[in-house]
Amino acid sequence: MNEFLQPTDIIDSTHPTIVAAAVEIAGDAIDDEDVASRCFMWVRDAVRHSSDHPIEIVTYTASDVLKHRVGFCYAKSHLLAALLRARSIPTALCYQRLAFDDTASSFFLHGLVAVHLKRHGWYRVDPRGNKPGIFSDFTPPVESLPYSPTLKGEMNVPGIFPDAMTCVVSTLRQWTTAADVRANLPDFAPEV
Repeated sequence: MNEFLQPTDIIDSTHPTIVAAAVEIAGDAIDDEDVASRCFMWVRDAVRHSSDHPIEIVTYTASDVLKHRVGFCYAKSHLLAALLRARSIPTALCYQRLAFDDTASSFFLHGLVAVHLKRHGWYRVDPRGNKPGIFSDFTPPVESLPYSPTLKGEMNVPGIFPDAMTCVVSTLRQWTTAADVRANLPDFAPEV
């Protein structure tokens, strides 16, 4: 469980701005669920999703996402994981492989967070951000995720990860505009 509490280069949970934000956002929260709920709601609602807003900066480290208040699903997940780890709550990254459309001819990875809650164990949340037709919430033990892999080739990527997948980090580092990232979203090829 220790690996899900440690800072990484991407989930920089010991960065001073992350630590300060985690304390401020959690406020007078009484337990891990309350802290996780407050941090989730804050990231979901206060950090803009790069596909929903005309902001071209590409962020990937948690501290950069916090600074600029914008990021793709992966980056928002990095920030949520960092805030929760800063509050000593075990947190992992997880992913879904989703189709771009109903033809299921091409796919991309979608980033989520799994938080370990004392009363419920691992619980997945999606801080992507709500908009018409897309809704996520914090309702343990019931998951409230906006996407459900149902088409052939879609899947919940097996496992939980202490750090971002290499293909995600490479994509976010390689491209300098949000438009470039949208045109080159990472994919995960499952073993057949």
